[in-house]
Amino acid sequence: MKRSGAEILWECLVAEGVEVVFGIPGGAVIHITDALPRYPVRFVLTRHEQAAAHAADGYARATGKVGVCLATSGPGAANLVTGIATAYMDSIPLVAITGQVPSSMIGTDAFQETDITGITLPITKHNYLVTEAGELARVLKEAFFLARSGRPGPVLVDIAKNAQAQEAEFRYPEEPEIPGHPPKRPLPEDLLERAGELLNTAERPLILAGHGVLLAGGHTELLALAEKGDIPVATTLLGIGAIPGSHRLSLGMVGMHGTLQANRAVQTCDLLIAVGMRFDDRVIGDPKAFAPNAAIVHVDIDPAEIGKNIVPDLAIVADAREFLAAFLPLVEPKKRSDWHAEIESWKREAGWDEPLREEGRLLPQYVIHEIWRATEGRALVVSDVGQSQMWEAQYYLHELPGSLITSGGLGTMGFALPAAIGAQIGRPDLPVWVIVGDGGIQMTIQELATVVQEGLPLKIAVINNGYLGMVRQWQELFFNRNYCATCLHNPDFARVAQAYGIRGLRVDRRADVRAAIAEALETEGPVLIDFRVEPEENVFPMVAPGRSLSEVILPQRKEVR
Repeated sequence: MKRSGAEILWECLVAEGVEVVFGIPGGAVIHITDALPRYPVRFVLTRHEQAAAHAADGYARATGKVGVCLATSGPGAANLVTGIATAYMDSIPLVAITGQVPSSMIGTDAFQETDITGITLPITKHNYLVTEAGELARVLKEAFFLARSGRPGPVLVDIAKNAQAQEAEFRYPEEPEIPGHPPKRPLPEDLLERAGELLNTAERPLILAGHGVLLAGGHTELLALAEKGDIPVATTLLGIGAIPGSHRLSLGMVGMHGTLQANRAVQTCDLLIAVGMRFDDRVIGDPKAFAPNAAIVHVDIDPAEIGKNIVPDLAIVADAREFLAAFLPLVEPKKRSDWHAEIESWKREAGWDEPLREEGRLLPQYVIHEIWRATEGRALVVSDVGQSQMWEAQYYLHELPGSLITSGGLGTMGFALPAAIGAQIGRPDLPVWVIVGDGGIQMTIQELATVVQEGLPLKIAVINNGYLGMVRQWQELFFNRNYCATCLHNPDFARVAQAYGIRGLRVDRRADVRAAIAEALETEGPVLIDFRVEPEENVFPMVAPGRSLSEVILPQRKEVR
């Protein structure tokens, strides 16, 4: 049966199980939006295309499905770029659909023409320019397959306006036709056995779990492995939730603002099993001084990550869950009392709970830990970037896998609010909290209108210190307190929220924190709380850029070596 290109697009999306599309219409996608009412797909109208991409990203992270966003040509497509790059850096399955000028006008600098496939080539797994309606079904089948297969990531489909109006025979392929696509690799049994030997003879082993464990759904296998071998587990930022935060084997996050015990364990262990992570620079510090006493086993689905930043002693290219399931039977049960006793001494030295006990000042650590206490660590938290992101990672102990959504690789300020919109739409059964700084929220604050429009019960905690906090912290510690271009003149966020139709609260005192959080939880609709926290509070522990994980700065600038 013949369909227009616009109808073929929606037929394909429905066939792929797409229920929600985030975006903004325009002239180059007007045929697509004209056909939409005939299909069972919810269209969420954001206020900016960047927010549409972040919302699709948050939806994908919260549900495990492919997120979809739509934008018109030119500025609309270009506004997606930051969101696409965010998804690419964090391996998030996303299909971005953009309109393009008619194929006869491509290359003529037509009104709102932009070479979006050229622009996004470095930040997508693949992208397509479709100029004929008959190409659409094949292209979309491939796009969704590529977005979700192997190491997930974004794919862009740019559709010329004439292809949307043109009619063609429609048949959706059962399988994608991608010549030369890498076949699935079998697990290397000899390498598995070698990894088992290394673990069973190690005295101080450590597991470093990354985002790949969660993407693969391997959290159950990870916990079983850790408990069977009595192995402590540290995580990357995006790996948080791979093991319950309150578990006795959980050491928390490793890296620049990682916990003292996690960083010390990396530097002291004799075996490091890194699963589903890519040895990011914020994780390893000085690569020459990383895990100096350890044999390193690196497991990742992407062979390009093996040896890129850290050369392992044993490399296994595999899906994280499949590796953990196959590795578990090879592990001998063992108790490691001395190793855990050493780790416990580091926890005591770190003084993690000191900001929670300090009376008088309103500290951000206390605010975030009180949100943790009130939600019992079981909320879906979407955090922004900077100090608030690091405090969330340190003081909200995530009990559930996938319960932290944040921009890791790109570090995109403004990510949290629109990503939370997508997450809440994808998981209406969960309470969703936004943790965002006063700088980050102002990058996408217009999406408060989308929150109200969609009737979403988001709870938004603005950690308001009057600065671009992380930059200010670096200026204080490394640039003689030269606070250039970091002081913010902010609006009254509670009143801004009220102007959008959202319940707005303001908290200036520590004594009022619990009551405000309780009020937010008791309110059916969205709530924004403006927490006016201590302006010059810093995130500690900290490892200075390029320094070894052994060189940890604790509060009062105390260096621990």
